[in-house]
Amino acid sequence: MTSETPTAGPATTDGSTDGSTDDPTAETARAPGSTAGADVPATLASPDVLIGSRRILLTPHNCFACGQLNVHGLRLDLHARSGRCWTELSLPERFEGWEGIAHGGIICTILDEVMAWAIVGEDVWGVTARLQVEFKRPIPVGALIRGEGWIVRRRRRWLETGARIVDVASGGELATATAVYVAVPEEKQRELKDRYAYRMVTERAGEAELPEKVDWTP
Repeated sequence: MTSETPTAGPATTDGSTDGSTDDPTAETARAPGSTAGADVPATLASPDVLIGSRRILLTPHNCFACGQLNVHGLRLDLHARSGRCWTELSLPERFEGWEGIAHGGIICTILDEVMAWAIVGEDVWGVTARLQVEFKRPIPVGALIRGEGWIVRRRRRWLETGARIVDVASGGELATATAVYVAVPEEKQRELKDRYAYRMVTERAGEAELPEKVDWTP
């Protein structure tokens, strides 16, 4: 599966800045475990991504997976630290395939997105070159699930990643994935950062830890 656009998502603004700010309250995150595609929050959130001790902020955009402006999308609440990413959500009926079961394409999207943002958490922006998914069990709509993605290996511009979706209540594995991403050239990455109004803020002490409930064992 090949993506022709960066997996961080398409933008809908022409604002740009490379500067940083010391105001960590400029964006407000949504609560983990929220329903995918819920109404647009009053304060639009950037994904919760830390690079070292600094948090990245992006302008709201229309990406189907993570864009807060996309009323038809998943609006994933993403968290990334040190080459790993996770999200919790429950899928409403409009994302079903067979009655009561989440559509396989939506599951692929979640797996792709957590792997893509694991890469962004390493300050690398890339495109999907290959994606392989194994569906282990049907995923009911409405069930609380967690998507987890991580970087396995990097070879120059090629990044190998892994991901899974688990049932939050039981911890059972529902789907797994592996993928290969190609990092965009530095010039293109700078262009994309401008397009998304990318900036970084200093993180408050004690906020850089992942939640204890996340099990990163592949």
